[in-house]
Amino acid sequence: MKSDQSMDKLLEFKGRHTSTDLSCVSMKSDRSIDTSVTSKGKHTSTDLSHDSQLVQSRFKSNLLKKFQCLYEGTAKQGNPTLLNEIYTELYITESESGEINNEHEVRQIETQSRRAETEDTPIKCNDIFRPLPGQDKPIRTVLTKGVAGIGKTVSVQKFIVDWAEGTENQDVQLICPLPFRELNLMKDKTLSLSDLLHVFFPETTEMEISSEAFKVLFIFDGLDECRLSLNFKSEVKLCNISESASVDELLMNLIEGNLLPSALFWITSRPAAADLVPSECVHRVTEVRGFSDTQKEEYFRKRISDQSLANTIITHLKSSRSLHIMCHIPVFCWISAAVLETMLSEAERGEIPKTLTQMYTHFLIIQTNIRHEKDYEKRVKDEDMILKLGKLAFQQLVKGNLIFYEEDLRECGIDVAEASVYSGLCTQIFREELGLYQVKVFCFVHLSIQEHLAALYAHIYFTNKNINVFDQITKQSLLSKVFNWFKYHALPGLHQIAVDEALQSKNGHLDLFLRFLLGLSLESNQTLLRELLTQTGSCSYNKEETVQYIKQKIRKNRSPERSINLFHCLNEQGDDSLMQEIQRYLTSGEIRETKLSSSQWSALVYVLLTSEQKMDVFDVKQFIGARNTADEVLQKLLPVIKESRSVQLMKCGVTKKGCAALASALRSNPSHLRELDLSLNKLGNIGVKLLSDGLKDPHCKLEKLWRRSFIRSGYALDPADCDKRWYKQRD
Repeated sequence: MKSDQSMDKLLEFKGRHTSTDLSCVSMKSDRSIDTSVTSKGKHTSTDLSHDSQLVQSRFKSNLLKKFQCLYEGTAKQGNPTLLNEIYTELYITESESGEINNEHEVRQIETQSRRAETEDTPIKCNDIFRPLPGQDKPIRTVLTKGVAGIGKTVSVQKFIVDWAEGTENQDVQLICPLPFRELNLMKDKTLSLSDLLHVFFPETTEMEISSEAFKVLFIFDGLDECRLSLNFKSEVKLCNISESASVDELLMNLIEGNLLPSALFWITSRPAAADLVPSECVHRVTEVRGFSDTQKEEYFRKRISDQSLANTIITHLKSSRSLHIMCHIPVFCWISAAVLETMLSEAERGEIPKTLTQMYTHFLIIQTNIRHEKDYEKRVKDEDMILKLGKLAFQQLVKGNLIFYEEDLRECGIDVAEASVYSGLCTQIFREELGLYQVKVFCFVHLSIQEHLAALYAHIYFTNKNINVFDQITKQSLLSKVFNWFKYHALPGLHQIAVDEALQSKNGHLDLFLRFLLGLSLESNQTLLRELLTQTGSCSYNKEETVQYIKQKIRKNRSPERSINLFHCLNEQGDDSLMQEIQRYLTSGEIRETKLSSSQWSALVYVLLTSEQKMDVFDVKQFIGARNTADEVLQKLLPVIKESRSVQLMKCGVTKKGCAALASALRSNPSHLRELDLSLNKLGNIGVKLLSDGLKDPHCKLEKLWRRSFIRSGYALDPADCDKRWYKQRD
């Protein structure tokens, strides 16, 4: 690659400017900087010299040009929107920890949607380095976590724009955004921190950033995309910004405070990679929770100029629980707006999307139509490109990859120039490193887009060519392949394999893929696909066979959490028989006197967790009767207990088995349980010991515990004391 030569050549002239319009005024002569706080709480620099202000002003101007526009979902094409015109404040909270969360990200969103906002401490984006009331600790490093598409990068963009426009955080003299996508391209280089900054920000050649009076903020966006070897146990210690080392060593020494100890750091990451930075190096963890229900509506009213149409779209999305939950993700709001604005503003063109599969299939059709409106030479058929993208999506999904490179595209027969035409499906991100060459990195607009295309690929290849895509990723003997072909020659067979694969996944990374795959088999979505693909194939499909297989798995599956996605799958298949059955029991009050089957218990968990009501106070007594003991109810409804803030169990007959379930809820991470009423229950010594162990778990956040008439608050005071008091109060 010619980039190596370009890099080496540039570093030989590391003290020179690479842009002729940059100021050559030195800031090294004036280090007298005094910062003060305005009456509004905004910091301002008051004693920068005129020449220093000129350089800083030029730096801000360049950042503003780069970040002031928002390219929603697509590559930088067409007419961009000014960020400040459409930006909707995100719901950001101060989190307990930066620990890893490997759950599928849609599952995390569903969990967050049930949490009452009063549980968390909200914090504004521009205030992440400012202590909250009652806090006096200095905040040097902030880790912000959030699922893909939730708004982390846009929050970074807004923070930079506000600083560059002079409205926020003016006590910071320099903000250096260094996304990991760009840093990855330098992983084999050896250079000093000074060199690195000169490469990305030529203006820094005139700044003495090593001065303690010079406040620098580094923003490392996308830790989950990092390809550097971040070994924080390394013995390489750097104290001078002129010392050369590998890029990963520079980053580690910066974060650990060896280099530029006065600097601030903001790191963003998806939850699955949040623990790559040691907790002792992080002074605050925040979580971007996306849009609250109010912010969802605000987004659509800003995004869609016709307010009557915006209200219609909001009403429709509220009518579908699964769609409304997904709107916590700003990218999904963009997808929904693109689809519903087109469909509702035109003459009726069939059913308005009510499921995720319908929404994403319509989105795919709209994006290919956008491509046709542009003046491109058509060298590849739409369906060929879509299937190639689908192959890429599937292969990278099973590997757990969200970022791909040119060689990944070539392996799937994709020409880079052709792929760039499909801007809504495959965002081509041109990264110009050092201003001398370009390196291309690819990703789908959102993980859910990748999952939908992967499911489309699996469905079409089976119906058109009778090829099971799972055979490509599992090692099977020829005899096994022949056996499976006869066993799974019909579409329900493919579905059964996909169900099994999804259930075997520890983090549920195939859950949404499975929902899309099942949804695509319905006739309503087959009609949509015929708008997109001329040859969709035909394959006998008995929906009842797939539905019964899913219900069988629900009955056998011991984990209620894993069953929840299977109920989403039944919803995609249009089957709600189990849910209707449970709703009837709940409405009639018969549920206390009914012996529920395992599948009915799972259905009950699904109904409770997907209801409109927040999991605030959960009264377990309403489910306890002659046929269902308290211990059985606690074990079966454990997912609901874990999501509840207060659990009422007064005089319910809880014994040691129920205590084991409650202890599991107390140890869960994150733990939402704050109040627990166990008055007038005969727990026994073993039950008391189980609960005491749960109380001592570091994840336990219980604040109030009722035993008989005894109330104790703030139970984390002294775990040893907890044991003594528990045993004094035992029955």
